[in-house]
Amino acid sequence: MRRQSGMTLIELLVAMVIGLSVTLVVASVLVVGENHKRTTTSTNDADQTGTYAFYTLNRALRGAGSSLIEGSFVNAGLFGCTLHVVNASNGHVLLPRAGAFPAPFAANFLNGVIVNGLSYAPAVTPLAIQAGGSDKPTSDAIVLMSGSGASGGVSRPLYASGNATAASGSLPLQTTQGMFANDLMLVSAPTSTDCFLEEVEAGGVGATTLSVGTAVAPGYYSYTAALQGLAASTSTYVTPIGNAAANNAQFEVFGVGTNNTLYSYDLLQNQGVVQASGGDVSQAIADGVIQMNAIYGVASLTSPALPYVFAHWASPSDAAHGYDIQSVMSSTTTMKTIISVRVAIVVRGEYYDKNPVSPATLTIFNGLVDGNGTALTKVVALPDPHYRYRVFEFTVPLRDMLVLAAG
Repeated sequence: MRRQSGMTLIELLVAMVIGLSVTLVVASVLVVGENHKRTTTSTNDADQTGTYAFYTLNRALRGAGSSLIEGSFVNAGLFGCTLHVVNASNGHVLLPRAGAFPAPFAANFLNGVIVNGLSYAPAVTPLAIQAGGSDKPTSDAIVLMSGSGASGGVSRPLYASGNATAASGSLPLQTTQGMFANDLMLVSAPTSTDCFLEEVEAGGVGATTLSVGTAVAPGYYSYTAALQGLAASTSTYVTPIGNAAANNAQFEVFGVGTNNTLYSYDLLQNQGVVQASGGDVSQAIADGVIQMNAIYGVASLTSPALPYVFAHWASPSDAAHGYDIQSVMSSTTTMKTIISVRVAIVVRGEYYDKNPVSPATLTIFNGLVDGNGTALTKVVALPDPHYRYRVFEFTVPLRDMLVLAAG
């Protein structure tokens, strides 16, 4: 008899077992591959965020004090003076502010901090850190002030003759060589706790006279009325810091918002006032930033012969030793000790994993101590262990501040 074609029950069962085994193997490979992709992608996202945030902060920090440091060698009264800035086109006072700064600096930045008797009044300081100064209170706010190296930053005294022209917004100098329309000038004096940002008028540069104010367009920045008191004194200095049209004077504050985004805010509001491309708002730099903290690297006050030598770290919350933001903005002596800064940024990847993949906390500034040997280690609580986190911690030497330390 001929055998009937087809599979027996045993053969069918064997085929099913083989098929299921292959399916399970393929599914396992896909799951492992997907998990690996998520891990790699999430880590890469965190790396990219952290790298860009590091690049932005590192570049800004390295220029802290540029075009300002030279004023310390002639006692121009520049450091620690309250910065007054007015939008000349509408008379709006930009600094000191009447109230809080925009988010993420609305809740804590300079809130309750009194400098030279004023609130919300940043003083001219190359670098200052406010502990918990961001709207996200676990994050600090970093204030940086610098100008364009091309402007020279050499403070020039007002000339003894010709002071009668001060009322018209003209500043008598021995020479105006190297000054041009739209250049930004800080006018300060060692006898005053106020300093004023002025802009050179178009056509306002003469052989020995510098015209500032709103008489000739554009005149974006001017505080001519209040300037007259300083302009009448021969102890007053004019320090060039950059050019308004070029937007190369960087007076900024960096911080983290409650939406886990790193922001910068232009204290001069140049984008809105001069470039006409934005209002009184902060600029987002990188998202996925959970926390940012910073500490000072300082030189020793007891070793003036070694001003460049690092002595210890200092916390921006250390008011007892004068490193809180109010003390730093008020004391040139303290400013001179700051020669570096260490920044820690905690960033988060984008992918959510159904299983916890991160610990509950991370540690930053591990092993670092202040001048008294007190540990500066900070424990960062991670908000959700289902995401992956990275820490970027780096030290930036402040090259211009090293010059100030030696002065």
